[in-house]
Order: sequence, then C-alpha cells, then structure tokens
Amino acid sequence: MKNLKHFIAGSMVLLTLIACDDNTSTLGVDMMPPSDLVNKNYKVYDVTTESYEVGNSVLARTNMSYLGRFTDPETNTTITSDFLTQFHSDEGINFPSTIVNDSCTRFDLRLFIDDFIGDSLQSFKLSVYELDQPLDPNADYYTNINPEDYYDTKAQPIATKWFTISDRTISDNERWAKTYTPNILISLPTSLGTEIIRDHKAHPEHFSNTSTWLKSGNPCSKGLYFKLEHGDGAMAYISLVQMNLFFHYYDDFLQRDTVSMASFAATDAVVEATHFENSNLEKLLTDKSATYLKSPAGIFTLATIPADQINVQDTINSAKLTLTRYNDVVRGAFKLNTPQTVLLVRLDDYLNGFFENYQINDSKESYLATFNSNTNTYQFSNIARLVTRMAKEKQQGKATENWNKVLIIPVEPTKDSNGNIVKLNHDFSMSSARLVGGTANKVKLEVIYSNFK
Repeated sequence: MKNLKHFIAGSMVLLTLIACDDNTSTLGVDMMPPSDLVNKNYKVYDVTTESYEVGNSVLARTNMSYLGRFTDPETNTTITSDFLTQFHSDEGINFPSTIVNDSCTRFDLRLFIDDFIGDSLQSFKLSVYELDQPLDPNADYYTNINPEDYYDTKAQPIATKWFTISDRTISDNERWAKTYTPNILISLPTSLGTEIIRDHKAHPEHFSNTSTWLKSGNPCSKGLYFKLEHGDGAMAYISLVQMNLFFHYYDDFLQRDTVSMASFAATDAVVEATHFENSNLEKLLTDKSATYLKSPAGIFTLATIPADQINVQDTINSAKLTLTRYNDVVRGAFKLNTPQTVLLVRLDDYLNGFFENYQINDSKESYLATFNSNTNTYQFSNIARLVTRMAKEKQQGKATENWNKVLIIPVEPTKDSNGNIVKLNHDFSMSSARLVGGTANKVKLEVIYSNFK
C-alpha cells in the first residue's frame, strides 16, 4: 500500500509537469482582455540648440601641457596656449660628494612633444620665467589662469628660445632614429644649477621629497612659466617637461672624472596648469544657422529638451537625440580634427562641479556619444531616463531655472583594462565641429511611448 501511494504521487507530479510543458511566452497576454493590449506610439519633438560660450575657463585637469598659437582655417578663430609647471624631486635624491668645484657644467630643459597640429616648421619665440608664488597642489586650476599672478612681470626671463616643432638644428639621421623623441631644448644659466648643487651640500633635507623641494627656495623650485612670445601656425602637445642638471665628479671606482646628471620632471605629483586664450569666437556664438563644439576651452552646445510637452503618464521606452555635423568647407593638412567623444550632461550638474567631483557618465543624467564618421553624427540612442526625470520634476513643481537644459561637451574618457570608463576630462585636443541646429534648424528628439489601450 505504501509503494502504491508513492507511485500515485509520482504519477501526479509527472502529469503536472507535462501539463505545464506548453509554451508560456504569451502567459499573461492570453489572460488579458483585448482592450488591455500594449500600444506603442512614436513622436518627434523639436529641440532648440545654441552655442554656449565657455569663456576660456574649464578645469585644466590634464597630463598634457600645450604650447603654441593656431588659427583655424575653417572658422578663422585663434587659440593661444602656454603653461606653468612645478617639478618633482625623487625621494632622497643625492649628489656625489666629489662634484668638481661643486659646480654645474650644463643646465637645461627639455619639452618632449607627444603630438602637434599645424605647420611644424613655423617659428616661435618662448620665454621662461621663475615663479615667485607657489602653485597649490590641492587646488583646481582652470584654463583662464592668469600667469601674472605667479611670476614677477618686471623680472627678466631666465631663458629665451626660438624654436620650431620639427627641430632643424639636428641631422636627419638623428631626427629619424628610433630612439629620438621630438623635443624643445632650452639652455638655462649654469649659475642656477650651481646654486642647487651647493644647497644640496648644505641642506640635503631640502631634497628629501617633492614637498621639501618646492619649499626649499632653490632656483626653479617654485616652478616655471613657459610664456609664448611670438609665432602662429602650430600647437605642440607637451607630454613631459624635464629639467636636467649636469656636473663632473670624481668616480672612486673608475678612478677618473665622470659626467653625470640629475633630473627633475613635471609629473602627476605636481601641478601643471595650462593657460588658453581663444579669440574671434563672436561670429560663431552669434551664428543662428548652426551651433559649435570647439575645444579646448572654447564652445559647447546647449540644448533645451521639450520635456514639458512629454506625457509622463505613458512609459517612455526610448528617447533618441541625434546631432548632425556639417562637412568642413576648408580642406587641407592643417584643419582641426573633429571631437571624437562628447558628453551630454545637465547644465546644473556641470555648473555644480561635474568634472571637479570626478563624475562620469551614469546613463541617467549624463550620457556619452562617439562621432560616427559614416553618418556624420553624434547619437545619444536612449536618454529616456533623463527626459522622464525632467518631465516629472516640472509636473511636481521641482523644476529649477535650468531644469530642461543640457550641455554637449567634448571629452576625453580614460578606461581601465576591461574597457570600463573610470575618468572623464575635458578634451584638450585642438578640435572643432559645426552642428545642425540653432534657431534655423531644429534638432529632433525621437520618442517611443508604450501604454495600455
């Protein structure tokens, strides 16, 4: 009898499983009356856009420094850049005790060039000044920094240099050697290097770390200002600034005089502050037939989302915003590149420290789009969360003055080894794009709703 009960129970479970084996993909829909089926609607809304002046002021958080002046042949706008930097001191840096005459034999700077835009044969004049006011390593510096606040404008520069990005003072064999990195070489007075060597002998504690070096009062210890004096036609991207101090010393092991070098480099451990000036932007800012993206520190595009026209009683499945770029009119080797990645972020979030607070795109109130050269567009494929939030804020009486405004900003994302974005900075490359928009041409926001019939 006990086995029979087990057999009957097992048979009932088997029958139950067989009865439930039918396709259940329409379960729920089949149970709903026809009048309750989901309906989808597609609507297009006009988005107003305009050019947004940055005023040469964006957060200068970048590992590059920029030096030069370049006039965009497309828009006739000019950007000028020079920079201030401090130098890092390796912990426990030591000079040999047998330096001949405790003197420097050569003292120079090298500005290593990672890339450039423009004509590499254009001539520029550069002056180098010592800073008399320290840069705060804990402060945020912006591209409208006033260098005159940090050096004595009445002082003479410690060095001047006429240069071209493509150094014509070296041989072709040296220039094309695999070990050569393009750089600008600037000679400094050896007397300054001698002061540093002799201070190390008297006060080695001044060189124990970067903090003590910056406060040591040595020549160049507060930092340097690389001021562009003259020239137009190119912009150099400086990846590393290195200060090199050469000396002779007696090597006990080799039993002879030897040449050696001590280096101080501008690194992430110290402040590098790039100073940008844009000019002739007025024509672009007042152009009602289009809007512009111009980096660095030039122009963003401001968009007003018509969220008050959107029915939040329905579910917004998708909201697509597409920005179309006009083709360049001017063609040539020296035209600016197109910004490759742009950020869409609420205006208030930007003004309240989006970059200062190390925020990244969250696909809720900030989104990224990459330039598609095939379609000539930036496409934000789904900003439904943002549009829904805007509409609800308006409906609930929580809207701020800028509640429905977003900025489109050229950015440079940093990714980890898995391809995840871990940092967003302003794009400091020389780039420009003219976008369909303004009062003459409305940008379209495509929205797909879903609701019950």
